[in-house]
Amino acid sequence: MSNGRTNELLGYPTNARLLIVNADDFGMYHAVNEAIFHTLKEGVVCSTSLMVPCPWALHAMHLLRENPDIAFGVHLTMIRDLSDYTWGPLSSRKDVPSLIDETGYFYNLEHMPVALAQAKLHEVEVEFRAQIEAVLTAGLKPTHLDWHCLHNGGRTDILEMTIELAKEHRLALRVYDPSMTEKLQSQGLPTDDHDLLDSYDLDTVDKSARYVQMLRDLPMGLSEWAVHPGLGNSEAKAIDPGGWQVRQTDFEFLMSSEARKIIQQEEIILLSYKALQELWRSK
Repeated sequence: MSNGRTNELLGYPTNARLLIVNADDFGMYHAVNEAIFHTLKEGVVCSTSLMVPCPWALHAMHLLRENPDIAFGVHLTMIRDLSDYTWGPLSSRKDVPSLIDETGYFYNLEHMPVALAQAKLHEVEVEFRAQIEAVLTAGLKPTHLDWHCLHNGGRTDILEMTIELAKEHRLALRVYDPSMTEKLQSQGLPTDDHDLLDSYDLDTVDKSARYVQMLRDLPMGLSEWAVHPGLGNSEAKAIDPGGWQVRQTDFEFLMSSEARKIIQQEEIILLSYKALQELWRSK
């Protein structure tokens, strides 16, 4: 349960209910990019996270460049989760051999335990830095860092290393590990107060009703939803047969008038990571 520390750091009353609705996986494929862009512009999504190694990252970066008002983070990536649609490191493969499988790409999600067990920390850092630098070199200004598929970095040493990367680049970081959030908040660094909601954990049946109830029940403090909007078109069904329905049902709710109405009724304050970054960059 929130101790109100993040509310205090961000200048809100202790009993305020704050929510970041962040669309993960920007850049994965075109139907994802289109959906995320619409939810940012017309829906209730507050920010997004860019997967720099993915095939449609350049298109996503173009949209970000044309719309500098969009708050976005770098979705640090060392796992892929689609069987027939691949991505790999931005770094030279000879520099990060512990991060790639026999095909030369990142390990698939089903092999994530193997990937985490053998990944060398300095190689993870090399690749994470390459992804951040690619964004900065493109002239874009991210607000935060988070991870693709890795909860709190997947390993303590990866989490701690990424905290240092965030501080170095004056970015906020998605952290919801209880012991680490207490430590960071005590340093004046705002973090999520509650467990992250991953929309992949929700059943697609009656998902809108579940989202409404979760908004009604939102606790005091800062919560974050990692949502995954996507269009349920032929491209999505071909590339992402196991996930397109998750993405389409997310898109439908996030674009709905019902979502906006409930947020207003419940007096929930929507935030992007820009508010958190202001404090992270000052430390």
